[in-house]
Amino acid sequence: MTISDLDIYRAARLYMDKHGEEAPIHAAMKQDEMLEKGDMDGWAVWGRIVKATEELLCEKPPEGVRH
Repeated sequence: MTISDLDIYRAARLYMDKHGEEAPIHAAMKQDEMLEKGDMDGWAVWGRIVKATEELLCEKPPEGVRH
């Protein structure tokens, strides 16, 4: 089963809404859970979500800066 980049970024956005700047950490914890279960497909998906949350956080403007 292939998960689209759009779905990965949607999941990343939801994780960011829930966990804020700590979203990559929480997503990495989920990735670790998948590894512990031996779910390599799940591990790969959560790895993509980790990367997406990191990318989205880098795209945020610094605090106090308005667009």
